[in-house]
Amino acid sequence: MRYSEMFLPTTKEIPSDAEIVSHQLMLRAGMIRKLAGGIYTYLPLGYRVIKKVENIVREEMNRAGAQELFMPAVQPAELWMESGRWNMYGKELLRVKDRHNRDYCIGPTHEEVITALVRDEIQTYRQLPMNLYQIQTKFRDEIRPRFGVMRSREFGMKDAYSFDADEAGAEKSYRKMFDAYIRIFRRCGLHFRPVEADSGNIGGSFSHEFMVTAESGEDAMVHCTSCDYAANLEKAEVSRPEGKADQAVDFSPIEEVHTPDIRTIEEVCAFLDVKPGDIVKTMIFVGDGKPVAVLVRGDEDVNETKLRNYLGCDSLELAMDDTILEVTGSPRGFAGPIGIKSVIIADYSLIGMGNFVVGANRENYHIKNCNIGRDFEIRNYADLRIVKEGDLCPRCGKELKIARGIEVGHVFKLGMKYSKSMNATFLDSDGKEKYMIMGCYGIGIGRTAAACIEQSRDGDGIIWPMPIAPFQVIITPVNINDENLARVAEELYKGFVEEGVEVILDDRNERAGVKFKDADLIGIPIRITVGAKSLAEGKVEVRSRKSGEVEKVSLETVRDFITKTIMEQLSIS
Repeated sequence: MRYSEMFLPTTKEIPSDAEIVSHQLMLRAGMIRKLAGGIYTYLPLGYRVIKKVENIVREEMNRAGAQELFMPAVQPAELWMESGRWNMYGKELLRVKDRHNRDYCIGPTHEEVITALVRDEIQTYRQLPMNLYQIQTKFRDEIRPRFGVMRSREFGMKDAYSFDADEAGAEKSYRKMFDAYIRIFRRCGLHFRPVEADSGNIGGSFSHEFMVTAESGEDAMVHCTSCDYAANLEKAEVSRPEGKADQAVDFSPIEEVHTPDIRTIEEVCAFLDVKPGDIVKTMIFVGDGKPVAVLVRGDEDVNETKLRNYLGCDSLELAMDDTILEVTGSPRGFAGPIGIKSVIIADYSLIGMGNFVVGANRENYHIKNCNIGRDFEIRNYADLRIVKEGDLCPRCGKELKIARGIEVGHVFKLGMKYSKSMNATFLDSDGKEKYMIMGCYGIGIGRTAAACIEQSRDGDGIIWPMPIAPFQVIITPVNINDENLARVAEELYKGFVEEGVEVILDDRNERAGVKFKDADLIGIPIRITVGAKSLAEGKVEVRSRKSGEVEKVSLETVRDFITKTIMEQLSIS
């Protein structure tokens, strides 16, 4: 491709509305342009990257035995009503009506569509297992789209769905996809880590996220310093402490203290001269319409995902003021466990605690020297808090660390969540009707490209790994008006094109510095500079975008040199 013919509008200025580096660089490098909030056009350079990622995904999915199809983006509401998600999914689901006033949605995912397809076509165990996938546009009406294509409303996604006759088969399908994801992200040149994750709106019993490590990552991932344990912050576990009695035995006399307009942990600590770890917070939640009191130490925070899973509820939210008043008899800020009108569950952090501070369920009062067993009862202890750095690994007991990451893929064990609700059955070898066991597996195509930029860049621009670079080589004649330089550059360009090398010739009538800046900005892995000084020696300069190293190579050997370099970099991934 000739640079002068490309639609490649690069810019020097950093866009004011771009918050993270990948968003800034994708705009500056002429990869994307914004159409509306969270909706982007991929320009030719950006689309070349997207197609590279798609091709890697497609090759590895096919290698793992999945079969590609293509499903409609517009989905009838009836399918979503069958699964129960039409009302549950929330405002992220873009709902539309056709001219006949029938309800549809623009698919954010395709569990319902694929389940309906397979239940109508598969009758016996002999047709299982089955794994089907597509690469298609999705739409999720994010309340606050941000970070460019990292969290957009319209996005490209690979979604696959497996159907098996039993749990052993489902586990095998899950492992095949897990291994395929390892290969995909390695081939994309990413540094990543699979972490245990919550299944969220998709449902199911078990899942893994594939997280690209990056300082700018919007997600936190927890990992052990000793073993392979890793999980996202929502899922990360805290073990029940061993060797501790549930209740303290050294009780001090209970004491009610007047704390005028003292509500927050910080204010209580300052007023009573105690530490946050000496306080127990009483949080009132409403799960599926029922209030529940959750106790956690003052220096910890409730993990709402863990709480929702523990309660087994579909909806969970912090109680409103009227509910708090009804349950505790006091306004917000003074709730405590003594005499409360709800079930009480407590985080493991309360095990063995004694003589702690709680709200008095009375406005402007707190209680000192409160104790479990003597003053109130706990129904159950559970892992309900957010993990902190320095906590102990639930697998090996060593220290946990927290790092930032970007989710680029997610694999789920769905079990029979959709097959039961949508009656997707088959006949087993005994002629008995059974529900299919499902898994689903997603990869964000645009997110993968953006995550690569977050991880592989410098102050001058993008540094693309060879497998997903929009072009492999850029040829830069220092002065296009110099006939000799232009001739050599043209000959090299045509030679590479004949050999199948993905090459761009910067034939613009621009200063060399401008060309070099643009080459670095768009991140082409190899730059060949054709200059008068080197050419006088019968050589050109070959520069690696990643290392910055420059090597003079003779015109006679440069094509072989470049081809070998490309193959080496492709094989590394």
